[in-house]
Amino acid sequence: MIRHGDISDELNDLAERVIGSAIAVHRELGPGFAEATYHRALTVQLEEDGIAFESEVPVQLTYHGQSIGDGRIDLLIEQKLIVELKAAEANPDKYRRQAACYLKATGLQLALVINFEADTIKQGLSRVIHTSSSPRLRASATSAIPLA
Repeated sequence: MIRHGDISDELNDLAERVIGSAIAVHRELGPGFAEATYHRALTVQLEEDGIAFESEVPVQLTYHGQSIGDGRIDLLIEQKLIVELKAAEANPDKYRRQAACYLKATGLQLALVINFEADTIKQGLSRVIHTSSSPRLRASATSAIPLA
């Protein structure tokens, strides 16, 4: 299991469990379906795996204390972990930036972006970590990309 120094063992363990659930879905369905199909399949798998979650969680976005719009988190796992699901080939940086924005808006520390269009979940997985100084994007479990 890969550990990330900025993240607690408990949160890392939760992320690994969610990744395992996503792998199970991907192994059975493979790439090619719509995002909504993977979303529903993953919710079924999370329930089977005993992982608590909320689906399509609204997030209020603010600027200088004023509401400027709303976002929607695909899955919020145990009130601790954001999961954004994708089923697309284009623009993975955009999806990681979206997750970083949700981390900033919620004050949470870790998000997973899972792209089911990839050949394997490992290839389609990004960890996005929000530190106290600024969000960092992790394109994979080991490489870092700075937030632009």
